[in-house]
Amino acid sequence: MRYDRIVQALTATVHYSCHTFEEAEVTNFVASDLMSDVLVLDDEEFLLITSLSTEQSIRTADIVGARGVLLVNNKKPQPGMLALATELNKTLLATPERMFRTCAILGCILREEGHLD
Repeated sequence: MRYDRIVQALTATVHYSCHTFEEAEVTNFVASDLMSDVLVLDDEEFLLITSLSTEQSIRTADIVGARGVLLVNNKKPQPGMLALATELNKTLLATPERMFRTCAILGCILREEGHLD
Protein backbone atom coordinates (compact mmCIF):
# COMPACT_ATOMS: atom_id res chain seq x y z
CA MET A 1 0.00 0.00 0.00
CA ARG A 2 1.14 3.52 -0.60
CA TYR A 3 1.39 6.30 1.93
CA ASP A 4 -1.48 8.27 0.40
CA ARG A 5 -3.81 5.34 1.10
CA ILE A 6 -2.55 5.11 4.70
CA VAL A 7 -3.04 8.84 5.24
CA GLN A 8 -6.56 8.71 3.83
CA ALA A 9 -7.66 5.56 5.69
CA LEU A 10 -6.37 6.75 9.07
CA THR A 11 -7.00 10.49 8.71
CA ALA A 12 -3.30 10.80 9.38
CA THR A 13 -1.13 13.89 9.45
CA VAL A 14 2.12 13.87 7.48
CA HIS A 15 4.81 15.46 9.66
CA TYR A 16 7.65 14.52 7.32
CA SER A 17 7.61 12.71 3.99
CA CYS A 18 10.70 10.86 2.79
CA HIS A 19 12.14 11.40 -0.69
CA THR A 20 10.30 8.35 -2.05
CA PHE A 21 6.99 9.14 -0.32
CA GLU A 22 4.91 9.16 -3.50
CA GLU A 23 6.03 5.77 -4.82
CA ALA A 24 7.10 3.86 -1.68
CA GLU A 25 5.25 0.59 -1.09
CA VAL A 26 4.50 -0.54 2.44
CA THR A 27 3.82 -4.27 2.41
CA ASN A 28 3.91 -4.92 6.15
CA PHE A 29 3.73 -3.17 9.47
CA VAL A 30 4.89 -3.75 13.03
CA ALA A 31 3.10 -2.32 16.06
CA SER A 32 5.06 -1.94 19.29
CA ASP A 33 5.91 0.53 22.01
CA LEU A 34 8.94 -1.53 23.03
CA MET A 35 11.72 -0.64 20.65
CA SER A 36 13.81 -3.55 21.98
CA ASP A 37 11.17 -5.88 20.48
CA VAL A 38 11.43 -4.11 17.12
CA LEU A 39 15.23 -4.38 17.07
CA VAL A 40 15.08 -8.18 16.85
CA LEU A 41 12.96 -8.20 13.68
CA ASP A 42 14.30 -9.65 10.46
CA ASP A 43 12.00 -7.69 8.15
CA GLU A 44 12.60 -4.49 6.19
CA GLU A 45 10.57 -1.79 4.52
CA PHE A 46 7.70 -2.06 6.98
CA LEU A 47 5.87 0.74 8.76
CA LEU A 48 6.56 1.02 12.49
CA ILE A 49 3.38 1.80 14.42
CA THR A 50 3.89 3.13 17.94
CA SER A 51 2.73 5.63 20.52
CA LEU A 52 6.32 6.38 21.51
CA SER A 53 6.80 9.92 20.23
CA THR A 54 10.52 10.26 20.88
CA GLU A 55 13.73 10.12 18.86
CA GLN A 56 14.13 6.49 19.93
CA SER A 57 11.34 5.45 17.53
CA ILE A 58 13.05 7.11 14.57
CA ARG A 59 16.46 5.70 15.51
CA THR A 60 14.98 2.21 15.80
CA ALA A 61 13.18 2.55 12.46
CA ASP A 62 16.46 3.59 10.85
CA ILE A 63 18.43 0.69 12.36
CA VAL A 64 15.95 -1.99 11.25
CA GLY A 65 15.25 -0.53 7.82
CA ALA A 66 11.64 0.49 8.42
CA ARG A 67 10.10 2.78 5.81
CA GLY A 68 8.72 5.14 8.42
CA VAL A 69 6.96 5.67 11.73
CA LEU A 70 3.26 6.08 12.37
CA LEU A 71 2.31 7.57 15.74
CA VAL A 72 -1.06 6.49 17.15
CA ASN A 73 -3.35 7.72 19.95
CA ASN A 74 -3.21 11.32 18.73
CA LYS A 75 0.45 11.62 19.77
CA LYS A 76 2.40 14.54 18.40
CA PRO A 77 6.09 14.15 17.53
CA GLN A 78 8.51 15.90 19.82
CA PRO A 79 10.71 18.51 18.08
CA GLY A 80 13.78 16.25 18.31
CA MET A 81 11.84 13.38 16.77
CA LEU A 82 10.77 15.49 13.81
CA ALA A 83 14.31 16.83 13.33
CA LEU A 84 15.75 13.30 13.35
CA ALA A 85 13.10 12.02 10.93
CA THR A 86 14.12 14.79 8.55
CA GLU A 87 17.83 14.10 9.02
CA LEU A 88 17.44 10.34 8.48
CA ASN A 89 14.80 10.73 5.75
CA LYS A 90 12.16 8.64 7.56
CA THR A 91 8.51 9.31 6.89
CA LEU A 92 6.70 10.41 10.04
CA LEU A 93 2.91 10.18 10.25
CA ALA A 94 0.44 10.57 13.11
CA THR A 95 -3.16 9.44 13.51
CA PRO A 96 -5.79 9.99 16.19
CA GLU A 97 -6.71 6.28 15.93
CA ARG A 98 -5.80 3.80 18.63
CA MET A 99 -3.19 1.15 17.89
CA PHE A 100 -5.61 -1.78 17.59
CA ARG A 101 -7.92 0.03 15.17
CA THR A 102 -4.93 1.28 13.16
CA CYS A 103 -3.64 -2.28 12.77
CA ALA A 104 -7.10 -3.57 11.83
CA ILE A 105 -7.53 -0.91 9.15
CA LEU A 106 -4.07 -1.42 7.67
CA GLY A 107 -4.46 -5.20 7.83
CA CYS A 108 -7.67 -4.97 5.78
CA ILE A 109 -5.93 -2.80 3.19
CA LEU A 110 -2.99 -5.22 2.93
CA ARG A 111 -5.39 -8.14 2.52
CA GLU A 112 -7.31 -6.28 -0.21
CA GLU A 113 -4.05 -5.64 -2.04
CA GLY A 114 -3.01 -9.29 -1.76
CA HIS A 115 -0.09 -8.81 0.61
CA LEU A 116 -1.54 -11.13 3.26
CA ASP A 117 -2.43 -14.76 2.78
